Amino acid sequence: MSILRVFCTLLAVIITGAGTGEAQVPPNCTVETASDPDRQILACDFGVVLEMEAAAQMGFVDESQVVDLQSGAVLIEAETGEARPQIRTPHAIAAVRGTIYVVDVTLDTTSVFVIEGEVAVSPASGGGEGVLLGSGEGVDVGSSGEIPEASAWPTDRARALLARFGR
Repeated sequence: MSILRVFCTLLAVIITGAGTGEAQVPPNCTVETASDPDRQILACDFGVVLEMEAAAQMGFVDESQVVDLQSGAVLIEAETGEARPQIRTPHAIAAVRGTIYVVDVTLDTTSVFVIEGEVAVSPASGGGEGVLLGSGEGVDVGSSGEIPEASAWPTDRARALLARFGR
């Protein structure tokens, strides 16, 4: 089983709770809850840490290695050369390039902000041009699916988003 498949399977167990109220986590990963604000943190030995805010609604696309984020925000840390999860939202697809970044989904928009490293963002439809975001850059993708140019986010906006993860 590939590292990404294990990662996605673990997330599915954690997100759905497997009906038991307790996540079943293999020995190479740990799950903890954090507060202020409330969120779950999954940390795996193979280089991926995922923080899900309490409101995040996630699932998976046909048992593939693609995380399906429908709403809420998730902060992803992936070490360079390690697992590279892909986050698919109704508006965009964010693919890791060894980085720390946040994907935030609302009814009308997917926002991707890169804290460190690079993230490729492309339209959810698979067509059209994508953009490569670097540290401090973000993009807002609306329901049209058009990807605007990367731009540096204002400090206040970045701080507000990161505060949702206690950072």
